[in-house]
Amino acid sequence: MEHHEQPAPLSPAELTAVRRSMTDGRMAMTRRSLLRAGGALAAAAGGLGALSACGIPPAGRTDAGKSTDHSAAEKRLNFSNWTEYMDVSKDGKRHPTLDRFTRRTGIAVNYTEDINDNDEFFGKIQAQLAAGQDTGRDLIVLTDWMCARMISLGWIQQLDPGNLPHAYANLSAQYRDPAWDPGRAHSYVWQGIPAIIAYNKKATGGKKVDSISQLLEDPQLKGRVGFLSEMRDSVGLTLLDMGKRPEDVTADDYDAALARLQKGVDTKQIRRFTGNDYTNDLDKGDLAACVAWAGDVVQLQNDNPDIAYAVPKSGYMVSTDNLMVPNKARHKQNAERLIDYFYEPKAAARLAAYINYACPVDGVREELAKIDKKAAANPLILPDKEMAARSHSFRALSAKENKEFAQKFSDLTGA
Repeated sequence: MEHHEQPAPLSPAELTAVRRSMTDGRMAMTRRSLLRAGGALAAAAGGLGALSACGIPPAGRTDAGKSTDHSAAEKRLNFSNWTEYMDVSKDGKRHPTLDRFTRRTGIAVNYTEDINDNDEFFGKIQAQLAAGQDTGRDLIVLTDWMCARMISLGWIQQLDPGNLPHAYANLSAQYRDPAWDPGRAHSYVWQGIPAIIAYNKKATGGKKVDSISQLLEDPQLKGRVGFLSEMRDSVGLTLLDMGKRPEDVTADDYDAALARLQKGVDTKQIRRFTGNDYTNDLDKGDLAACVAWAGDVVQLQNDNPDIAYAVPKSGYMVSTDNLMVPNKARHKQNAERLIDYFYEPKAAARLAAYINYACPVDGVREELAKIDKKAAANPLILPDKEMAARSHSFRALSAKENKEFAQKFSDLTGA
């Protein structure tokens, strides 16, 4: 089915979300990235300036995606990823899993961490893709809702299943058939990003916090509750607590969830909406409980035994960052070989041990246990079938819906 969405300039609310995400959003300021964030954020700020000027002309669907594949003659590929999203050697100079791939295949990987935000990166490559030009990238990693947009525009190449035997066999069932890319024709998951509840046991007096209702209504938590500034996670969890499916959210459902969150703001139950910066407040106990990203919780627990988490009975939100090959890439087959490599259990385990987000690869537990037994037993990194069955994702929004939903959420959070 074809779509003909026009990439419109970002609204003020969407631009605010970009700025917020680059300074304190997911993946912006993790404990590992604090040491290296300065330069990346400076570069991102420069990119945002060009984006906010709206100098990129609107463009419609482009189907001229195929190009001559130079993989056989050119043993290399260009891979763009988010900051701190790859394993690093102890000296900080190498990426061991990429080194192993190169030694095995002879394919050199030019690995660049130049993705700081989905919309900002979209602005970098939009004009080239719209014009049917090579972006200079063979493999990119973007979040599911942005993947949906780019696939609908016809800017992403279909993958060749013949080059992806491990990926096809080992992709976890919960990620196999997203509505925005049926059958994973254009994408494979890099990492899953669960949004759950985290709490500081010392700050709660040992009390367990395991529901959104508790976050919004428990008087013992008043003024010490945090929600995420990422709309899909905070609103999605609230919808689940109301018995609604984020996969089927309507405008009325969305407004009802916002009204519930607004009450939490008005009564001062909610202290603030945060990006990744909630980790310090939770660690110190200034936030007693909050909506949190699983990867952060795993890292916090390594240092603070008072940090606990709960997966709400109503379910939890999970988004995915996904590997895709953009149109006109010169080295499509090389990119597919790298995707497939990361679906081999040994490579996937090495990555999971470093990143601590949800691994999308089945059959990893034994290999991960050889590296880190604690990580192998952690359901936030390797969800069991019961936990996987409780995961939900926010449905893909049209450009119009995204602007409307973003504006309402911005009004709520005061961004």
